Amino acid sequence: MLRLQRAAATLLPLRAGVTTAAMSTLLISQPGYAWLRELGLQEENPGVYNGRWGGRGEVVRTFCPANNEPIASVRQASLEDYEETVKKAKEAWKVWANIPAPKRGEIVRQIGDALRQKIKVLGSLVSLEMGKIFVEGVGEVQEYVDVCDYAVGLSRMIGGPILPSERPGHALIEQWNPVGLVGIITAFNFPVAVYGWNSAIAMICGNACLWKGAPTTSLISVAVTKIVAKVLEDNKVPGAICSLVCGGADIGTAMAKDERMDLLSFTGSTKVGKQVALMVQERFGRSLLELGGNNAIIVFEDADLNLVIPSALFAAVGTAGQRCTTARRLFLHESIHDDVVTKLAKAYAQVRIGDPWDSDTLYGPLHTKEAVKMFLDAVEQAKQQGGSVVYGGKVINRSGNYVEPTIVTGLAHNAPIVHTETFAPILYVLKFKEEEEVFAWNNEVKQGLSSSIFTKDLGRIFRWLGPRGSDCGIVNVNIPTSGAEIGGAFGGEKHTGGGRESGSDSWKLYMRRSTCTINYSKDLPLAQGIKFQ
Repeated sequence: MLRLQRAAATLLPLRAGVTTAAMSTLLISQPGYAWLRELGLQEENPGVYNGRWGGRGEVVRTFCPANNEPIASVRQASLEDYEETVKKAKEAWKVWANIPAPKRGEIVRQIGDALRQKIKVLGSLVSLEMGKIFVEGVGEVQEYVDVCDYAVGLSRMIGGPILPSERPGHALIEQWNPVGLVGIITAFNFPVAVYGWNSAIAMICGNACLWKGAPTTSLISVAVTKIVAKVLEDNKVPGAICSLVCGGADIGTAMAKDERMDLLSFTGSTKVGKQVALMVQERFGRSLLELGGNNAIIVFEDADLNLVIPSALFAAVGTAGQRCTTARRLFLHESIHDDVVTKLAKAYAQVRIGDPWDSDTLYGPLHTKEAVKMFLDAVEQAKQQGGSVVYGGKVINRSGNYVEPTIVTGLAHNAPIVHTETFAPILYVLKFKEEEEVFAWNNEVKQGLSSSIFTKDLGRIFRWLGPRGSDCGIVNVNIPTSGAEIGGAFGGEKHTGGGRESGSDSWKLYMRRSTCTINYSKDLPLAQGIKFQ
């Protein structure tokens, strides 16, 4: 990790501050940011790829959250660009679906290798444009690499069973085929990894992909697509297999309503996800939703506090509280509440805040100015509802979108602000007495993404994992709510959307299943012993 941190210094300037004169230009034009051109980026970048680069929509600048200076611009897709790209992607699918799955896996393996070669410079772009610290930016690219490795093996394993038929001379099998075109809409907080989870698995299943990233991380979308496109072109397969349409709500709405979109994977807020789900369902389409999470850590009196403090710190403060798996509620048994709060506040005080690319930084900025306002509004609401800020709660006086990581105590478990997911580093610390009540409190929020308990009680662990325990899609023991591995299915229940991505049998969501009966006899027996003579 230290090697990665030190490497950042060669890719990014050590300080965010620049002269007033330099602020009038794009960062990419400044010598300290020349490394951006290693990713094929320039002052204005085409935001549409369908085998060829283009774009006829609005030109949008993206900004560095650490100093709010413009990095470069991207020309977004128009609706005409979208229409053209969908047609090319559908045509490309006809070629891709006919390639044997293991050969598709080999091309995905090459994509993983190409990402490895650019992992530091691409991780630096994630740090610059999204705002997460450099090691997290590199780690996010590593997730895409890991999913590519996983998908390569999966390409030789996907398929259905041969089932026993009740009729003599008959075979009963499951046949799995690609759905066709998979639309992928991703959020700003994981602008590389979530696309990787979806596209690598979708590709080995035989699908073409059409990606719309967040407008505020459009440069990342362009840079990733350039890496993928070169691999496709080198293998002489259509580039439109992995198409890109940068754009805003108009493009997202078009994707949701488009019957040619055989599956739409959407990652974002619950509010927007609900709108997407309704539009897709109205056309009887298929959607995969990864939405909000109001995640809780529960700490019992027998917990190992040497595990609890760093786990709660990482889960609440990592990525400045902007992970969907960020811990937002911390339930502490009343017998250890005060001790844990004291220890946690001391740990918060040691968090090194600074430029995302600085090797000493553990905590960077929020993504936008709007996020800072949401943070302040949430802190004020928490105070009005009876909470006490025991650490943080303020905007940091420096350039960029920096706020203090914050701990709030004294709120009721069902206070409105506690039940509201605020995408910011605010941790609500709550007391409990009994196992049954705190399990119920974990489940009473609308979202159901991630959850964790800390305990040494074996019976309690299995009750937590059981039908009356956590109702979340991710249920952990003695580890944080965040930091999921790619080998398991990632996703949640209730208002989190019910979708699953990445590992386990998530591949099934990218395919359609047919039950096939083959009669290889000379007779025609009917099922259930029916005689029709």
